[in-house]
Amino acid sequence: MPSPYAELFIYQLEGRPEAPIAIETDAYLGHWQEEGSAFLFFSSPMPSVVQDILRGQPHLRLIDSTHMAYDQWQGAFSGVERIGRFQIIAPWLAASAETREADPIQILLDPGLVFGAGTHPTTRDCLEALELAADGGRPKDVLDLGTGTGILALAAARGLRARVLAIDLNFLAARTAARNVRLNGLGDRILVAQARAEDAIGGRADLVAANLHGEAMLRMTETPGFRRKRRFILSGLMRSDAKEVRRRLGVLGIIIHKEWVRDGIWHTYYAENPAAPELSTP
Repeated sequence: MPSPYAELFIYQLEGRPEAPIAIETDAYLGHWQEEGSAFLFFSSPMPSVVQDILRGQPHLRLIDSTHMAYDQWQGAFSGVERIGRFQIIAPWLAASAETREADPIQILLDPGLVFGAGTHPTTRDCLEALELAADGGRPKDVLDLGTGTGILALAAARGLRARVLAIDLNFLAARTAARNVRLNGLGDRILVAQARAEDAIGGRADLVAANLHGEAMLRMTETPGFRRKRRFILSGLMRSDAKEVRRRLGVLGIIIHKEWVRDGIWHTYYAENPAAPELSTP
């Protein structure tokens, strides 16, 4: 089965759509919403469809359109990635993937237009930290904040047999993660929701895995829910934000057991709060 993605035609709009964008064409792949702009993705040129959207919502404005290969957008995802005990396999390659008794834990992953296919160093470090967390006592309830494609949630559910609440503010990411949960038959272990990390941090968990940009991470560390959690995987941090997060963890009495630094840029922490209560078995 070939990859369903080849060419991407991307239209950048200024403004936020007033309602969910309903586009009735098989070429429509989805849209990515940023603070002040939206990106529409198609598998073929669709200028007339975009113009219809602009006429229906005149507060929106077309800023730019781009054509690129899917590999340029997603990066070096080959469709099969080995990361520690895990083997990440694109569903269109699953039938041809070799299986042996000694194979690692397999996760089907269709990243679509969302980043998090296992090629970024922070994703790899988070998966390594997840295995380290298991060595300290297998977590039963995991909060995956900034889930993206759902790769960490899938690894926690399949590799650690944990229950996972997977959160992303971006609707396209949450929809992609939910699709990957269904692909892996893990709907009984993983719940995907669209929310802000700082609003979800109060949920039940004995491990928080947060791969977030610095601003969201710093907001989260200020919440009471964060201070009540016992173990953490904190990633997605560039140098200055990582320094501030480290300082805040120290103030809160949270101990960093291991730090990963990749390319001198990306920082990941595995940390524990010894003062936090242990979760009781539900």
